[in-house]
Amino acid sequence: MSIQKKFNPKNPDCKVTFNVVKDISKSGSRANLAGDFNNWDIESLPMTKQKNGDFSVSVNLKKGSEYQFRYLIDGNAWHNEKEADRFVPNGFQGTNSVVKV
Repeated sequence: MSIQKKFNPKNPDCKVTFNVVKDISKSGSRANLAGDFNNWDIESLPMTKQKNGDFSVSVNLKKGSEYQFRYLIDGNAWHNEKEADRFVPNGFQGTNSVVKV
């Protein structure tokens, strides 16, 4: 898994690309990104499956902010981003990943 941030000084947003490697998604047929930026909607940010089996999606996020998020594989398995900027308790006896932009 990984997060890539592309800053543009002329834009108030940052393009953030979220990736889930096939080792995490196993033989998953779909992956979704859910977080503060989409009101934890598990359907609004489907990730695209790459030829190598990884999943990826890009989102424009406001600079100077931080967002909690998680990946949902096949609609039933939640995963954190191991390269997140930090982790916070989520109130469900687990943690959420945090990305700082």
